Amino acid sequence: MPQVDRLQDSFLTRSQEEPALSGNGDKLALIVDQNGKPSVQLRDLRNGKVLPLRHLVRHQPHSSPSLSWNGRYLAVIVQRGNRRMVVIEDSLNGRIHQLPLPGERIPIRLSLSPDAAQLAVQVTDRGRWRIQLFDLSEKIEPDRSMGSLRSIDLPALGK
Repeated sequence: MPQVDRLQDSFLTRSQEEPALSGNGDKLALIVDQNGKPSVQLRDLRNGKVLPLRHLVRHQPHSSPSLSWNGRYLAVIVQRGNRRMVVIEDSLNGRIHQLPLPGERIPIRLSLSPDAAQLAVQVTDRGRWRIQLFDLSEKIEPDRSMGSLRSIDLPALGK
């Protein structure tokens, strides 16, 4: 039977929603209630610590978190005033990337590719649901798995 772990929290009644696990399984993004507003929280599952998010402490509510392979990038929908926006926080260099949506499109849900080269966003546009794909490869550095960074020497074949 698989082991089930429950995240420990100082507030046992704290609601936890919308889990997003990094590709390598080391980080977990989730939405928690913070002062009555849904807020994204990033946890290091190796030690259980909550990791700081420099740019996402404001502009709540948050929704639909998505993580890259190593958890370097966290994509999330934020609220600024009356406008919902897609932002991506880079935890390695502390930068935030805003993704402008054309027209009156409102982001509903998103999914970041493991290498952070692409982002799929479900939007509503004048009452219609659409999926938009965004190429991020020119905007942000890829987040690759450790396996893709290593070169492997293969033994010579034949002889």
